[in-house]
Amino acid sequence: MLALVAALTLIATGEVRQLGWIALLVVAALPAFLAPEHRLFAPLGRFAEVAITGLAAGSIAAAAEAHGTLDAGFGAEVVLPYLTVPLLTAALRRRPTEGAALLGVAAVALVVGGTLIGDVSPITQPGFLAAGGQWLVLGAIITFAADTMRQLMQPSEPTPQPYAEATRLLTQLRSVARSLPGATLDPGGISEHLLEELRLITPADRSAVLSASGGGRLVVLAQTGAERVDWETTLDADSAIADAWATQQPMTANRSQARSGRKGDTSSLVVPLVAGVRTIGLVILETDVANAYPSSVVSEVTWVTDPAALRLEAALLFDDVRSLATNEERQRLAREIHDGVAQELVMVGYGIDNAQATLPEGADETAEELRSLRAEVTRVITELRLSLFELRSEVDRNGGLAAAIAEYARTLGTSAGLRVHFTFDESTARLPAATEAELLRIAQEAITNARKHAGASNLWVTCTVDPPYAEIEVSDDGRGFADDRPDGRYGLTIMAERAERIRGRLKITPRHPSGTTVAVVLGSPARRDSVRDSVSAPEGE
Repeated sequence: MLALVAALTLIATGEVRQLGWIALLVVAALPAFLAPEHRLFAPLGRFAEVAITGLAAGSIAAAAEAHGTLDAGFGAEVVLPYLTVPLLTAALRRRPTEGAALLGVAAVALVVGGTLIGDVSPITQPGFLAAGGQWLVLGAIITFAADTMRQLMQPSEPTPQPYAEATRLLTQLRSVARSLPGATLDPGGISEHLLEELRLITPADRSAVLSASGGGRLVVLAQTGAERVDWETTLDADSAIADAWATQQPMTANRSQARSGRKGDTSSLVVPLVAGVRTIGLVILETDVANAYPSSVVSEVTWVTDPAALRLEAALLFDDVRSLATNEERQRLAREIHDGVAQELVMVGYGIDNAQATLPEGADETAEELRSLRAEVTRVITELRLSLFELRSEVDRNGGLAAAIAEYARTLGTSAGLRVHFTFDESTARLPAATEAELLRIAQEAITNARKHAGASNLWVTCTVDPPYAEIEVSDDGRGFADDRPDGRYGLTIMAERAERIRGRLKITPRHPSGTTVAVVLGSPARRDSVRDSVSAPEGE
């Protein structure tokens, strides 16, 4: 645009000195060109451009009339097109207020340039008025209609396909997960690291990181302290925990946030972990000293927890995505087995039955072989049905882990003629959903091994859950685990991998006088003076 108006100015006026206005425009345009994002210099440069353009219009109109090229003030048309440059820049940056101010400055500059320059003021000439009015109107259209025109001219984006969008997001998530420090998206690990960081800032005799779970309750992701604390996990109780969750502000209290409470001086600090506008968890710090958390300490703690909230949210989301994908795959496998090989085996069984019914008399040997084959098919169908039950088994967020394990053990025990003995000690607090799912799968594998390979008559299942601690123990009175058992070591490898995934410990020991005990332990042992009573099912249930 500068080159165009420079050429037109030289043609219309024939005076090289009139190119001085173009030189001033070059200087005025430099700030917006070199620093377009600067909050002060870029707007000032645009204001200088419209002011110089208005003044130059009067001077060039007078020079063009003196040269005899354009009379009646129409010479202003030579330079006024440059008004579109600063006005369009402001419009594209969505600054309508600045655009309106630029129009005002341009109008004032046109009046000043048309009044003070030349023997005959161009402002009195109809051509000057027409040119100035025309470009001011065009400038107003550019300023106030550019955004609307851009939206109208922009092609509408197609509605993204759900699976294509999911693929794109999961691909990005995989790339980001691989680039994270330590390549970990484990909520428990991130929570423990956060508590370690906070321990360097302020002392705490007890601390924990809690996150949301189903049913309006909280689950313990990590916990430290000399004693176990039965933290308040309901969000409708009268506590600093509920207040911090609702207000998204740190809360201090002079009492413990445990349901059982504590005697003596106690200071509590509850800091919400907020990602965006959503509360995803809480950090609880407690110490047996009065007024231990002044505002200065609260500020230091929130300085650490604010960035940690984003990391924890990413880990929780990744955990949810992984759980959903795992459950969907299990359901898909169950459907394929049920609709495929299971139905075909049933048809094979019907075929054997028909063959038995049509055997001629005296074919006793063939009949016996068919009966053996039919029994084997029936056994395989039973195994498939139990496998389908295992694939479809999940932890109900209302029923709990113990109920899911009990249902599975009862079903398999009935199919195998096992007497199953249950002992449950389950807190009302819950473990994270992903952790409960892994514990259920470990228990299922241990129960299945006892049913299929141990030759046992009795099965003892013990489930102790006191978040973040949990212990699942499965014992049988079979022949014990030997290297020559047909399942080999594959089932143990699967259980060990699952235990490692939730940072638990798998223990396999012989049971006296016979049998095997498989136990998975998560966290440190619970206190035995718990206010809860163990619930044991009647023997043989």
